[in-house]
Amino acid sequence: VQLVESGGGLVQTGGSMRLSCTASGFSDDEYAIGWFRQAPGKEREGVACSSSVDGRIYYADLVQGRFIMSRDNAKHTVTLQMNSLKPEDTARYYCAADQICPPPSVVGVFEYDHLGQGTQVTVFS
Repeated sequence: VQLVESGGGLVQTGGSMRLSCTASGFSDDEYAIGWFRQAPGKEREGVACSSSVDGRIYYADLVQGRFIMSRDNAKHTVTLQMNSLKPEDTARYYCAADQICPPPSVVGVFEYDHLGQGTQVTVFS
């Protein structure tokens, strides 16, 4: 079972960046797949999650309207299009899979079934 993220890097404030996550080794259409992020010294934050229960994509308030997540089960890929980036978006972004999309209140401690290695996103002024 593997989740591999790609697409991180440096971007200027106001810019855009696209992250991808490719899943292998499991039937990803049976899993919720989402993105969370963690900056040094800060608690993990949920970013977006694609539910396998209702097919909806849920966004954290902090990224609503700026980030767009998409999911292609045929290609076993999810993407996160990040627009209007801010310095506070700087973090390591992780792709994760589980049976459910965890509620925002528990993302910080939720133990996902599967995690990627993460990809660093740095937004500079």
